[in-house]
Amino acid sequence: MNIIAAADRKWAIGRKGRLLVSIPNDHKFFREETMGKVVVFGRKTLQTFPQGMPLQGRTNIVLTRNEDFQVKGALAVHSLEELRRALESYPTQDVYCIGGESLYRQLLPWCDTAHITKIDHVYEADAYFPDLDRDPDWKITAESDEQTYFDIPYTFFRYERRK
Repeated sequence: MNIIAAADRKWAIGRKGRLLVSIPNDHKFFREETMGKVVVFGRKTLQTFPQGMPLQGRTNIVLTRNEDFQVKGALAVHSLEELRRALESYPTQDVYCIGGESLYRQLLPWCDTAHITKIDHVYEADAYFPDLDRDPDWKITAESDEQTYFDIPYTFFRYERRK
């Protein structure tokens, strides 16, 4: 399974239920990476999408504890076990955990590849991604050249779980 996120220098990913910054090239990378694949996310993350609707062109799975939760265009699951069963019919390389913080922490042990856009800035934040640079189970296996959006430098990294 894959995990995909944009994080600042301190691995911050959000504040008050929103992304820290909107970088068009990061959104393009996310779209290209996940299109036609399975995306797994929490209910609060769904609420941040345009009109609170699932992402088009992907199989959407929402993990929520709310047993009554339903949304058109997505499968709602209510436990990690139910999620595991729902994912059995998909190749693991086609599954992407896309947030938020709680789901990243719960599903990171299931993942073997992490696509991280590192933003060379520190933002005021209240949501964080686990620091893969300090985790001995992970190593960087690919890195783009540094890019800039206005005055914000960022780099795309691929981490892989050490075997």
